[in-house]
Amino acid sequence: MFKRNTAPSETAQPVQAVERITSVLGSGVIWHGSINGSGGVRVEGAFEGEIALRGMLVVGETGRVTCQNVRANSVIVAGAVRGNITTQKLEIRATGRVWGDVITTAFVTEEGAFLRGQIRMEESVDLNLEPTPEATPSEAAQAEVIAQTPLRIPEPASIPESTQKVARKKKA
Repeated sequence: MFKRNTAPSETAQPVQAVERITSVLGSGVIWHGSINGSGGVRVEGAFEGEIALRGMLVVGETGRVTCQNVRANSVIVAGAVRGNITTQKLEIRATGRVWGDVITTAFVTEEGAFLRGQIRMEESVDLNLEPTPEATPSEAAQAEVIAQTPLRIPEPASIPESTQKVARKKKA
């Protein structure tokens, strides 16, 4: 019989937070503009403009992104990106296509991935992202009040007396 060692390892790696996708640009949607802020964004449609994201950008297999510069903490490309990418980690999947120069600290690619451009690996990358705006004290107080307010479901409206008489006559 084998005994399992249940003692924690001294060389255990720290657990990293899992990045979540909080917004999706669905397939069939074409968007022109800019994506700024924090959170995870998945693009399955077509996007043209600027991306400066404090978080993860995923370009799905049906996604098409055209930007002068894409800036995000991490970028996963399974679709197509036309533009330069500045990120801490870039992953190009087998179906991914990138046309542009890349600046990154970590680069992962699968067999079949395509990149036409130069890769510059750095020890650290400054994304030059705007600080995320903080809520003003009054906005924070309002949000707290709303969060603590119990949800009240109104009672069904009472049936008017005249309608009740008609309903009784039909039954008889």
